Amino acid sequence: MRVHAVVLAFCAAILSALPAFAADPVRLGAVLSVTGPASFLGEPEKNTILMEVDKINAAGGVLGRPLEVVILDDETDVNKAVLAADRLLKKEQVSAILGPTTSGNSLAVMVKTAAAKVPLMSCSASRKITKPVNPYIFKVAPHDLLAVDAILNHARKHGYKRLAILTVSDGFGQSGREMLKERIPEAGFELVADELFGPKDTDMTAQLTKIQGDAPDAIICWGTNPGPAVVAKNRVQLGIKTPLYMSHGVASKKFIELAGDAAEGLLLPAGKISASDKLPDSDPQKAHLVTYAKAYEERFKSPVSTFGGHGYDSLHLVVDAINAAGSDKPQAIRDALEKTKDFPGVGGIFSFTPEDHAGLGPDAFIMLGIANGDWVIVGE
Repeated sequence: MRVHAVVLAFCAAILSALPAFAADPVRLGAVLSVTGPASFLGEPEKNTILMEVDKINAAGGVLGRPLEVVILDDETDVNKAVLAADRLLKKEQVSAILGPTTSGNSLAVMVKTAAAKVPLMSCSASRKITKPVNPYIFKVAPHDLLAVDAILNHARKHGYKRLAILTVSDGFGQSGREMLKERIPEAGFELVADELFGPKDTDMTAQLTKIQGDAPDAIICWGTNPGPAVVAKNRVQLGIKTPLYMSHGVASKKFIELAGDAAEGLLLPAGKISASDKLPDSDPQKAHLVTYAKAYEERFKSPVSTFGGHGYDSLHLVVDAINAAGSDKPQAIRDALEKTKDFPGVGGIFSFTPEDHAGLGPDAFIMLGIANGDWVIVGE
């Protein structure tokens, strides 16, 4: 398990500032995939959390106390994620945990945090994280079912009937595959092919060749980088013209960079932050999203992404709950989170209830295309 040097330096800076606050810090933890295969998700989450903690402390902290977030890097490894959670719960004694970044790591860690009665605000998408509801488990990434429905709505409007799916064999992919296999026939489509690829596979021509033989009207690829970029390249190499949808798991410029010219024309559901500058001025989230995007890009000299938004939302939802409760005790945070209503975040407008710890609806997604190496809003 790796603790980033920048995080240690950050914590030292916070501790040195304690006399100015004359109070012990509010301590939160985060388990993020800052390195490893999911680093394109975890790094912007870490960056955003650090940026927002600076902003919160500059404005007076939380409950008049400095805010400290101990960020541990799980290196996109499920065992290291569990070890990181253990450390945060037992040694660091944090009041709540943000993350993990990936669905598989979240599903492994949530058992620990729930047993300790410490709230977890996952940055992952799998519906299994919050269904069935666990009193101490919440999440900010929209349900994968919402992404599936966004794709199917688009496919229906374009007259596609026969669909093929190609999913990665990890926690995110398995959850998406279950939703796709459930919703495709329910929505009146025919599932003509169901192929898998491994998280570390570097060639998917065999799966795509088989799918091509099944003559689908469209293909849905479900995974996170780098696999989907390989799928995009192999599709072009094979001369396949069938429309290709990607999942929200690749909603960052990193995917376009990895896929190169093969990304042209691909479609995917994504949070509005991915194309905030292209939203109409009438969109109620636009001003908030543009402000966040500008601050992130100026500080880190890299494009903003959906995943940095998960870091923003996980932190601010927990801080909002602490302020509402007037306490940083884990039980008080949990109780206040469950009463959150109409909270404006990067990923959407959040409202939690005892029956819903995901908090977002269908309006969390817009459909994007890729043209000339950039996002374009394509509508439904």
